[in-house]
Amino acid sequence: MDFTIPDEIAELQERTERFVRDEMIPRERDERLTAHGPTEEFRRELVVLGRRAGLLSPHVGREWGGLGLDHRGKAVVFEAAGYSPLGPIAMNCFAPDEANMHLLEQVAEERQKQEWLRPLAAGDIRSCFMMTEPAPGAGADPSMLTTTARRDTAGNAGDFVIDGEKWLITGAVGAELAIIMAKNDSDALGPAGATMFLTSMSTPGIVIERVLDTLDTFMAGGHAAIRLDGVRVPESAVLGRVGEGFRNAQARLAPARLTHCMRWLGAARRAHDIATDYARRRTAFGKPLGEHEGVGFMLADNEMDIHTARLAIWHTAWVLDRGERGRHESSMAKVICSEAIWRIVDRSMQVLGGLGVTDDTIVARIFRDVRPFPIYDGPSEVHRWSIAQRVLRTGGTG
Repeated sequence: MDFTIPDEIAELQERTERFVRDEMIPRERDERLTAHGPTEEFRRELVVLGRRAGLLSPHVGREWGGLGLDHRGKAVVFEAAGYSPLGPIAMNCFAPDEANMHLLEQVAEERQKQEWLRPLAAGDIRSCFMMTEPAPGAGADPSMLTTTARRDTAGNAGDFVIDGEKWLITGAVGAELAIIMAKNDSDALGPAGATMFLTSMSTPGIVIERVLDTLDTFMAGGHAAIRLDGVRVPESAVLGRVGEGFRNAQARLAPARLTHCMRWLGAARRAHDIATDYARRRTAFGKPLGEHEGVGFMLADNEMDIHTARLAIWHTAWVLDRGERGRHESSMAKVICSEAIWRIVDRSMQVLGGLGVTDDTIVARIFRDVRPFPIYDGPSEVHRWSIAQRVLRTGGTG
C-alpha cells in the first residue's frame, strides 16, 4: 500500500490540529462537560465552531453536507481530532453518530436520508444505536437478541410493534433518532431474522429508565438503560430490508471499530506528549526524568505502540477503501489498537507520577475514557476468537 498522504488531506490534518489546539483544548475545563458527556447546549456551540472552521462531518459524502473523506483520509483527520475529547464532538464525527451516519449513507432509502442523514450530518440532531441488551440478551453475541418486532395484524397493516430492553445505549439522552435492532418472525412480507428500524426517540413506548454511571465521560448523552414498551413503527421505518439487520450491521461495525481506533489513538498521543514534556522538565536524582532509563524506556515503548497502532489503522482503512469487507483486518486492528492505546496512556500516567492521577492534566481523564475500549464494539476476546477461527479455516494471512 502507498503511505503517501495526499496534499489535500495533509492540509486538512494541519487545519484540524490547529483547530483542536486553538479552539478545543482551551474549552476542556468548561463546566458543561459533565460526567455524562457535554450538555446539548455545549455540543451545539462546539458544532458551530467546527462548521465555521470547515471541518464538520468529514466522513459524510459531500452531497449530504460532509467532506467526503475515504477511510484513509479519516484515519489521518480523526486521529488529529481525537487529540482533544472535544475535537470529534465539534467536528460531528463522534460515536455513535459517526457510525450511524455511515450506516444511513450505505443502507437507507433516499427518503430516509433526507429525513435523518441530512440533519445528522449538519449536527442539528444526535442519534443512538439500540443493539445491546441486559443479560440474558444480546451483548458480544448478537444472536442472543431478545427484543422483538411483531406485525400488528389487528391494527394498521404493515405496522411493527417493538418490545424489549436495551442497555448501555450510547447517546440516548437528548438523541432525536433511534436505530433499533429487533428480531422478527417470518411472514408473507419478509423472512425471519433481525431488522433495523428508524424512529424518533419521542415515539410512545421508548422509555429511558436510567443513565448509567461509567468510567468514560466524553460521549454526548452518556449511556442509558432503555425499555421498549409497545413501540409502534410503520413499515417505512425499516432500514434496509426486513430480516437483514445483521447483514446491514456489518456495514456499520467494521468501519465503526476502526474509527474508534483513530480517535483514541489521537487521545493516546496527547497523553504521551504530556508525559514526554514532563519527562524533559522534571528532575530527580540529579537529572531530567527522561534521562533515567526506566522512564526513557516507557517513552520508547509508547512510540512503538503509537507506530504499530497507526500502521494497523492505515492498513485496514486501505483494505476498506479497496471495497473489501475488512472484518478480519478490523478485528485485528481493534485488538492491537485498544490494547496498545491502553498501554500508552497507562505508561504516560506512570511517567507523570502523582501528577498523573490528578485532574491537573487531562491524562487521568483519558485513562478513564480509554479503559472501556477493549470492551466496546466487541471485547478483545471475541475478536481474538474470530481471528483464530479464520486462521484455522484458511491457514492464516502469512
